[in-house]
Amino acid sequence: VDAGTPLASALTPVYPTVAQLPQAYLRKVVASAMARVPLAEVVPQDLLPPGLLPLRQALEWLHHPPPDADLASLQDRSHPAWQRLKFDELLAQQIAQQTARQQRARRHAPLLHARADGLPKRLLAALPFGLTAAQRRVGAEIATDLGKALPDEPHDLAAPMQRAASDLAAPMHRVASDLAAPMQRAAPDQAAPMHRVASDLAAPMHRLLQGDVGSGKTVVAALAAAVAIDAGWQCALMAPTEILAEQHFRNLVQWLAPLLPQGEAAVAWLTGSRKGKARRQMVERVASGQASLIVGTHAVIQDDVQFARLGLAIIDEQHRFGVAQRLQLRRKLAASDEGIALEPHLLMMSATPIPRTLAMSYYADLDLSTLDELPPGRTPILTKLFAQSRRPQVIARIRDELAQGRQVYWVCPLVEESEALDLQNATETHARLAAALPGYQVGLLHGRMKGADKAATMARFTAGEVALLVATTVIEVGVDVPNATLMVVEHAERFGLAQLHQLRGRVGRGSAASVCVLLYGSPLSPAGRQRLRAMAETQDGFEIARRDLEIRGPGEFMGARQSGDALLRFADLAQDAPLLAQAQRVAAELLQHHPQAAQAHLARWLDRREEFLSA
Repeated sequence: VDAGTPLASALTPVYPTVAQLPQAYLRKVVASAMARVPLAEVVPQDLLPPGLLPLRQALEWLHHPPPDADLASLQDRSHPAWQRLKFDELLAQQIAQQTARQQRARRHAPLLHARADGLPKRLLAALPFGLTAAQRRVGAEIATDLGKALPDEPHDLAAPMQRAASDLAAPMHRVASDLAAPMQRAAPDQAAPMHRVASDLAAPMHRLLQGDVGSGKTVVAALAAAVAIDAGWQCALMAPTEILAEQHFRNLVQWLAPLLPQGEAAVAWLTGSRKGKARRQMVERVASGQASLIVGTHAVIQDDVQFARLGLAIIDEQHRFGVAQRLQLRRKLAASDEGIALEPHLLMMSATPIPRTLAMSYYADLDLSTLDELPPGRTPILTKLFAQSRRPQVIARIRDELAQGRQVYWVCPLVEESEALDLQNATETHARLAAALPGYQVGLLHGRMKGADKAATMARFTAGEVALLVATTVIEVGVDVPNATLMVVEHAERFGLAQLHQLRGRVGRGSAASVCVLLYGSPLSPAGRQRLRAMAETQDGFEIARRDLEIRGPGEFMGARQSGDALLRFADLAQDAPLLAQAQRVAAELLQHHPQAAQAHLARWLDRREEFLSA
């Protein structure tokens, strides 16, 4: 400063900038914006948590703290000024989610009831295993949603279905084979429902089914599909990868096709690799209604796919689809029945358990079902950490496993050599392991292979012809080979915690003891060290999800990067759970008693981005 220039009366802000954009200019722009922006209070004062500053005062304090400001509270964002911004941001999110739930409750979906001796009951009788108590409970929750009539419909189906909700859950805890009986009590006169009148309407189900790796989500999805098909509607299941979609396809065909009048002709298979005449035939079967069950990847929502009577959409590993894709799915699958606009019921599944704070925030507009029990017979998996220098010992252990007739996975982060990253690549590793293990078939599987080649390799591994499978993360989900007892993950420090947990879940599916070896390179980053420590310390998917949220934050955890918008900029769900609970309460109060204030707050914070939050 020049001599005689008065010193600033507040600390000087330093803003993130880019080349050629000086701090002096940024400070001037921010000061001008602060003078012009409308910052009047819109939330009634008596609803704000005590101790928070007024919004304008909070912003001015954060941009220009006084010289005696508590720097520690500035740094850790615990100062009341920071708390006000966090609360307002969480409040906007809660208003958006609760509004989405209210709006959806006013929309229409088909009322789906199964017949007394219908497909769900016959499916349960045909399954070669019994359901866990958790699967029966979740099956009841889904069946109740699908058959819950709108309360203002002329046929007064609401009262019977309210009885059915409690009626259904109790038998589901008694015996698995009693699933269809409560449905019969809920709608005894509907031998062929949904072909009567358009007033057979329900509120659309939007339910998230979460469960740890191996908890049996697929059979719950099959039961939900059976309810929809038995009611005369179609069910579509969409998965993010062909391998996962094919796994679902095989299971559902095996379980459901023998019970359907048209057999396998009632099931359509749609993926990016299916082209030409085969694809056209599948699309025609979907459009005509001949296909009751449609399984595939994102190809299910392509423009040429039209559904005859879609009643239920199931999305597996929903967080791996981009926000825009999930929105497209909701719009794509809209239908009409006798002039009434309908949308399908939506069941989303995730093998990455959702921490409680995420369930309260990003998933607040959904109903949540949890499979918190593993089927009997699953063996614990021992997790070991090995430095790259101990690769010879790992290969010796593989040789021992193969000699006992077991099978092994070896997962690499890259397909081919990269100059940018000095990592073991899948093609090179395949060649080295094949040379080190003569007499054993070593297979190679990666995402660049053609669909038919991937399917053939997986079929050979499943049949036991391939002893060791070298793969990229295409085997992360959906692969079920009970004879595989050893999983080796190369450069494990490069993988996310959820990915590592999913990969570990590919073993331990039979009665033999299983091991997951995480090979890591040096030096380890702090986050990499935290991830590996978490994997070694726990197998609980819910605890791993909690630690993953702590390490990565909610944006990356949710796949928010795909939308281009950070979902939370100020609040930290790991630290701000008390504020989140307060925001949840205040949002409900605003929507009920101060709807204009709620909308003003929403417009200030989200600016028409609410749709992304509810995707």
